[in-house]
Amino acid sequence: MNTQEQKNKTLSLVIPCLNEEGIIVETIQKARSVFDSMDLEDYEIIIVDDGSTDQSAKLALSEGAKVIGHPHNVGYGKSIKDGISQAQYDTIIISDADGTYPLEEISKLIKEYEKGFDMVVGARTGLHYRESWSKEILRYILKWLVEFTAGRPIPDINSGLRVFSRKVSMQFFNRLCDTYSFTTGITLAYMMSMKYVCYIPIIYKNRVGKSKVRIFRDSLRTLQYIVEAILFYNPIKIFIVLCFLNILFSLACFSMAYILNLENGFFIGVAGVLATFVIFSLGLLSILVSKNLHSNK
Repeated sequence: MNTQEQKNKTLSLVIPCLNEEGIIVETIQKARSVFDSMDLEDYEIIIVDDGSTDQSAKLALSEGAKVIGHPHNVGYGKSIKDGISQAQYDTIIISDADGTYPLEEISKLIKEYEKGFDMVVGARTGLHYRESWSKEILRYILKWLVEFTAGRPIPDINSGLRVFSRKVSMQFFNRLCDTYSFTTGITLAYMMSMKYVCYIPIIYKNRVGKSKVRIFRDSLRTLQYIVEAILFYNPIKIFIVLCFLNILFSLACFSMAYILNLENGFFIGVAGVLATFVIFSLGLLSILVSKNLHSNK
């Protein structure tokens, strides 16, 4: 683990950008002001222009930022990966270009990072963090699934303001998606690998411009990644849920057979119990396969 001095000397800020010409200059200037007030040997601001059709890239260059350009839109996660890959320094900060994250709180995240945490995340709070009821329902469902997978409470599963190590994060790149699920993915990757993750409350600000997130599409992609993460890191959880549902089904069949005197219901219930044993056995086998995969990484 890096020493406090090594962590605090240099850092790279990576910001994905898609058509943010109305706020990108202010974001870069704010970041530079924050970094200039910190005891840093050097820093860099990397703007990853993800196929913008406006003047975002040109404006970022005019402000002295390092700009990485994509010929077309390839996704939030891919933009973050490209920025990290081309960063000079090991201490990575990621944020958004739309003015929603309080960059002035970066120093607090860095202080916690210096204490030895592997990743420090800004947990969003405030009025602007709450959205429509449909989005809130989806958010709570995904949050529950991620917490179920990680086995611990998580204040914010996909906050875009984080501090972590370039070297460590790149170990997970082949398992992190290229979409908005990147932040959820790196959260699970760190936690399921028994790394130390800390959350610091931050006030989420009003967005400048239009959100690029498509809630239902991106929620489905996040759900897909969560299932993949469970199967990779802790597959027995999937099989435990399936066993539990199968037991409930079997009990329902036995109850109906007893109440209505249905012989077929009894046999279906017995079949359900046998299926539960098969599923549980597959779950045990999945643990062995998962451990073998991890040992051969």
